[in-house]
Amino acid sequence: MAENTRIVKNATCTFCGCVCDDMELTVDLDKKVITKAKNACVLGRAWFAEHQIDDRPVAMIDGKEAPLEEAIEEAAQVLVNAKFPITYGLSDTTCEAQKQAVAISDIIRGTIDTTTSVCHGPSGLAFQDIGESTSTLGEVKNRADLVIYWGGNPAESHPRHFRYSVTPKGMFIPNGKKDRTVVMIDVRKTPSAPVADILIQVKPGKDFELLWALRALVKGRKVDPQIQVMTGVPLETMTDLVERMKNCRFGVLFFGMGLTMTRGRHFNSGALLALATDLNEFTHFVAKPVRGHGNVTGADNVVSWQTGYPFGVNFSRGFPRFNPGEFTTVDTLTRGDADAALIIASDPASNFPKAAIEHLKKIPVISLDTKETSTSKLSHVAFATSTYGINTAGTVYRMDDVPIPLRPAFESPYPGDEEILFAIKKRVHELILSKCGATGATGEARVASKLML
Repeated sequence: MAENTRIVKNATCTFCGCVCDDMELTVDLDKKVITKAKNACVLGRAWFAEHQIDDRPVAMIDGKEAPLEEAIEEAAQVLVNAKFPITYGLSDTTCEAQKQAVAISDIIRGTIDTTTSVCHGPSGLAFQDIGESTSTLGEVKNRADLVIYWGGNPAESHPRHFRYSVTPKGMFIPNGKKDRTVVMIDVRKTPSAPVADILIQVKPGKDFELLWALRALVKGRKVDPQIQVMTGVPLETMTDLVERMKNCRFGVLFFGMGLTMTRGRHFNSGALLALATDLNEFTHFVAKPVRGHGNVTGADNVVSWQTGYPFGVNFSRGFPRFNPGEFTTVDTLTRGDADAALIIASDPASNFPKAAIEHLKKIPVISLDTKETSTSKLSHVAFATSTYGINTAGTVYRMDDVPIPLRPAFESPYPGDEEILFAIKKRVHELILSKCGATGATGEARVASKLML
């Protein structure tokens, strides 16, 4: 091995929610690039291979390079002086950075939201209404003999997900795929279909009706054969699936955005979670959402254990309030409510609705990202940060809520998100204490001081 080469074992890929932690990375320390990523899927290999240190200023104000301290000061001033500041993103950074972002939003009495609100947000609502029968992916690997994917295409979105659910030999599944039945339910035949033993094609927008019919059959209720006209699925197929679900030893329902972001939204997720609950009267059944971003599950966990809610949380009254549709970022921008934005590891200017993007252009934006994006280009203050998992250590959560430590491959000249956010939080705190002192608001100062704990 060349002297300028380093091998990093058990590294973690943070591209998607699988956060596979069995990578073996070969790093060229002179060029600061990863030349080989053993065990990575096609998406992971691209994630590591395309990573490079960009030649960007660490901080910019209005498109011009600025000292880091000056940019932190400007960011803090913007947030403290805003009447309705919002914080958004968080799904592609560490839990430690997410914690700092929540603290900032709390101190400035702003609103914090994650990318969950535009992906599995409906599932978050359904969890609160219905509850969740859950497990780890390790349990699925070792025990599941019936695996159902609903509204997802893991072959393209999460290529290594099958190593937990389809192909592996487990403690109680000694023959791997031969001991499992895999069912794919979707509106079309996807590249994931070849792994399925049973492929069920439902009419677009009719997932809820199919789920409700399955619940009825599980409970022994009579279902009209005309259900096929509505859902596109014959009653015989539904009956067969229900018998398989009731008679398996360990069943799992994996569901994706094909279920949560179509007609029905949280009603779809709720119906699926309720179906899993119904099935537990007969056997052991669990349901898990298949999450996209590397640490979106971590964002949900961190925001939840600090505020009590997973996303769309507002602190304007001095305590957290949760109201999707009012405090979610697309809505606050589209209505023109927000007057400042802190965007962390996300690029809403490239994918939000036009009305939201137009308002984003009118307000001071503070962005933290590893690359130059549409959002960083329109930002009043833009910070260049290191990439979590490749350059920055910390913690992320796998899609099954299991925390995974990160082992960086090489250092970056840029600071991490946590470092920048901590500096902003510290300065915000000082500015608020100063304001409280100037107005004699000692009570407010004590409250602000507690927020630093």
